[in-house]
Amino acid sequence: MPRPPDPARAAARREAVTAAAARLFAERGYENTSVTDLARAAGLSSGSVFYHFPDKRAVFRSLFERDLPQCRELVERSLDTDDPLESILGMVDALGAEALDPTAPGIMVELLRQVDRDPELARIVSENASVLHHGFATLLRRAIESGTVDGGLDPDEAAAWIQAVIDAAFLNAENDTDPRPMLRLIVGRFLAAPTTGKAT
Repeated sequence: MPRPPDPARAAARREAVTAAAARLFAERGYENTSVTDLARAAGLSSGSVFYHFPDKRAVFRSLFERDLPQCRELVERSLDTDDPLESILGMVDALGAEALDPTAPGIMVELLRQVDRDPELARIVSENASVLHHGFATLLRRAIESGTVDGGLDPDEAAAWIQAVIDAAFLNAENDTDPRPMLRLIVGRFLAAPTTGKAT
């Protein structure tokens, strides 16, 4: 009688493939990485990879699918505060921290190469971006109402620019440099409410 599937073991193997994929896709590129390469790096057989993923594109998509619950949790946590400006900067810090992953620049480059070739990948990336955009825009509206952010900013447009600045940190990240202080400075100055009056 065959043993019933072990969900914990299956999840661990799936995560092993995803972790191996992040490293190999970042180092070699999507096209230059085979399923055999992924299986070997994960300590599995090629057949085991196909047990957990229908194809190589599904493996690549898994790198971004796991971001969605994390994005939702970050937004929910950030919205449940009394200081919208600090929550915006906290989201910037949290997202910027991901650029410290040494695979981040390579994965971002591969995403730009592959997203137009895979409608499902485009949908996943768009959903992640929408969740973050909603969080930033909602916090911006609250901050504008409280007078802690420039009231001349359009919340939706400003949210899009904040996300663009964070994305740029992934493409320009250096392994020995933490991008968060500069991201916080850029976004903080961008959002700063204008001071009233002139210094004497």
